[in-house]
Amino acid sequence: MQPGEVTPLAARVARLPGLDVKPGEPLAPLISVRVGGPAEALVRPRSSDALVDLLRLARDEGIPVTVLGGGANTLVGDGGVPGLTVKLPPDLFPEALDVGPDDGRVTLGTGAAIARLVNVMRAQGLVGAEFLAGIPGTLGGAVTMNAGTKNGECFRVVEAIEVATADGVGWLTKSQVPHTYRHATLPAGGIVTRVRFHLPKGDVVASKAAMDADLGYRKRTQPLSQPNFGSVFTNPPGDHAGRLIELVGLKGHTLGRAQVSMLHANWIVNLGGAAARDVRGLITLMQDRVQEATGIVMHPEVKSVGVFLP
Repeated sequence: MQPGEVTPLAARVARLPGLDVKPGEPLAPLISVRVGGPAEALVRPRSSDALVDLLRLARDEGIPVTVLGGGANTLVGDGGVPGLTVKLPPDLFPEALDVGPDDGRVTLGTGAAIARLVNVMRAQGLVGAEFLAGIPGTLGGAVTMNAGTKNGECFRVVEAIEVATADGVGWLTKSQVPHTYRHATLPAGGIVTRVRFHLPKGDVVASKAAMDADLGYRKRTQPLSQPNFGSVFTNPPGDHAGRLIELVGLKGHTLGRAQVSMLHANWIVNLGGAAARDVRGLITLMQDRVQEATGIVMHPEVKSVGVFLP
């Protein structure tokens, strides 16, 4: 697949109403680690009805669907992404606030940046989602992978999510969505479209201080100034992925133009001009070395999509 290539599928989808379609759209600029090939068809729906119609077409005809959020935890193969790559616009849904004297509910579209929740929380005198401050990406990605830090995870403050499938759109309460460390189980073929957060009123000064302190720590210990996709692996029970990778001597190791960060060994950075195969090669090497040395199997936190070339 080449950038700008118009395949029969892309041409067909481009004729459907309610969709903005870009055939052969390069994805590397939309991925935080800045690697990868093009989408066969990058689709931005203009309404939930158009999204449902698209998902119905994909289901009925067996067309693969890849959901792209902010690209902050995604590795796209150099061969691109076949089928449909769906990206929800940040303004697809209006924001909704219901704030009382003791708590509040904030409903946002999942195409919005995670930072939007933090900004609304602060403006409304709410607290409780400080751990999400500074995490890149969209709310859709945060919900889907139950994003978080050592201080908390997304579903701690989620009350309900709205999900679109080929059969329509509906709300699910938190109890209806099985979720664990860095994972949420959604209905088959479903895309999260909106999320409702429940947050208490609290000390916004202390809240801001906590967020500022956490952001300061992250800037000192993580390579935020270089293209990256955040933590590569989930932490094994009772241990830290970064410690294990450093233990086997891979901190700073380079493959092509991809490098295991010198600042945090559980991060991979693009030194400029890296290919997806370089990044994937490092991921495999890190897994193999740690398992050989410790017996621990490392599970990637990053999501790999598309065609990976040798």
